[in-house]
Amino acid sequence: MRASSLPAIALTRLGTRTFGEGRTLDSSPAEPRLLSSSTSSSSSEREKKIFTKLTVSLTEDYPQKNAEILSGQYGTNLLLIGIALMLAIANHGASVEEECLLSFITTLMILQLFWMMWYIAKRDRQSDLQAERDVHATTCWIRGGLTLLALLSLIMDAFRIGYFVGYRSCVSPVLGVYPVIHATHTIAQVHFLWFHIKDVIKTFTTFERFGVIHAVFTNLLLWCNGVMSEAEHFLKHHTRKLTALGYTNVTMVDIKPPCNCTTSACAMFSNSLYYLYPFNIEYHIFVSALLFVMWKNIGRTIDLQYNRKRLATRTQGLVIGPILGLGALASTIGVLVVYIIHVEESLDTRESAISMFYIYGIVMLGFMCSAGAAGLVIYRADPVPMDTTKNPSRKLDTELLFGSSVGSWLMSWCSVVAVATTRSGSSYRWTNLTYSLLIVLEKYVQNLFIIESLYRHREEEDGEDSEGVEAAPEIFSVASSLAPPYNGIINQAYENPEKGCAALGNEREEDGQYGCPQKHLGVPLHVGTNGQETPSKKRQILKNIAVFLFMCNISLWILPAFGCRPQYDNGLEEETFGFPIWTTVLNFAIPMNLFYRMHSVASLFEVFRRV
Repeated sequence: MRASSLPAIALTRLGTRTFGEGRTLDSSPAEPRLLSSSTSSSSSEREKKIFTKLTVSLTEDYPQKNAEILSGQYGTNLLLIGIALMLAIANHGASVEEECLLSFITTLMILQLFWMMWYIAKRDRQSDLQAERDVHATTCWIRGGLTLLALLSLIMDAFRIGYFVGYRSCVSPVLGVYPVIHATHTIAQVHFLWFHIKDVIKTFTTFERFGVIHAVFTNLLLWCNGVMSEAEHFLKHHTRKLTALGYTNVTMVDIKPPCNCTTSACAMFSNSLYYLYPFNIEYHIFVSALLFVMWKNIGRTIDLQYNRKRLATRTQGLVIGPILGLGALASTIGVLVVYIIHVEESLDTRESAISMFYIYGIVMLGFMCSAGAAGLVIYRADPVPMDTTKNPSRKLDTELLFGSSVGSWLMSWCSVVAVATTRSGSSYRWTNLTYSLLIVLEKYVQNLFIIESLYRHREEEDGEDSEGVEAAPEIFSVASSLAPPYNGIINQAYENPEKGCAALGNEREEDGQYGCPQKHLGVPLHVGTNGQETPSKKRQILKNIAVFLFMCNISLWILPAFGCRPQYDNGLEEETFGFPIWTTVLNFAIPMNLFYRMHSVASLFEVFRRV
């Protein structure tokens, strides 16, 4: 046995011995076949997995960020094409005329109309499905304000049609088609905003992104067109004033139709248009903001815990804020009338009107800075955790507040540089400096106050409805119809026995209710649920501050919107920077400042409701 086993062992060792150049003598030829078959099977499985992942990524799981970037680039290029046409028209050359721009914008509005009709028809076919809605996307009062602005835009379209009828023999038909399409676009868009702006789109997401972003940039282009037309009109009016005062070194081109008007109302239509432009401009920029929130909500998963309509806010203790606000509004109207009358008279009355404006602005901005600082002190004295939940609407509000502040900050610092370097001995030189510095400080403080208010948890949510009263656990509150989890345990006593109540949450969100109506339960109410309770002193002060700042921002919007713009008339900045550069700065800064004031009005009303 031992002798016979030795040759076998030797053969085995021989089979595994290496000869020459790395070659091995193997007595078992079946082993490499098994290895090669296992390797080929593993590689084929690996290839199948890679192919499956590639197929899924190209069809079902298309990256959301890629769709956002593609649609964003599409909309940006639409806007840039329109701006390029506007710049060519501003040169008053013969190569590009206004009809080219209006034709381009009309085409974009028609495409948006087709998309809105397709979207509404698709939603009607899916009416049996429960769609998610973002209750923070907008509010009824915002949509009501937009509806009022839309009505004024429709009046402007009617004036444009009347102007076209008077000059129809010598102007392009595009000037008549544009207001008709714009009016149709306005009516359809207001309907869309009322019934679909809160929708969270989950189907055809890539296509819907392009549709929504097309609507966003179409309204931005309409806003830019309105800003350009209004700025051009104001520059012509400013040039006529300079000519009347003896300044003949500035020339502007004034183009009129090459024929006579066939009606007696052409002049009225033409002059009235520029009093309606501020409302049309604000309408389109607000619509752009709302549609951008809808674009950000596409494909988003809504957290029902934070997607609840806030209860109506109480208004006890509102005395000082409304009185001071109404006083500021009344003084604003008086300053506007006096300024417009006296700025076009002699040089002495012109300087007096400009000095009056700056003194008024210093007083107004001083009160606004004090009010905003007092609100920040109250917030700092009451440490409440910040709300970090995802909210596209609130995030956009914050970004727009900061972004739109840049225009007036640029204008203010240019004024500071001009006052510091000029040799002019004007009576309003140092008041202009003080006013410009207060503009920077006021926006800084107001932005902090608004953002602090929007990002703080509501006291009702934290159980701190009244000072000195210990908050009861939320499990005993029946203010909300959806009982939230309490430390990870859901109280079964508050669950509705009927099936499908949770699905009614989004249907009842317009009325501030969620789920099914509750029956009366013999459970102690939370202290904060008593509607007759008087708000704390702290909350009364914050509400008065919000109302006062609300009225002041309306006042500061009215002045530049209706022609009170001393930056054109004081001559200090124009002497330092020159007429073309300073005019360019104002054409950028004033529309941004107008939008900032109106956006601050909306944000401060939201602050008032949250306090």
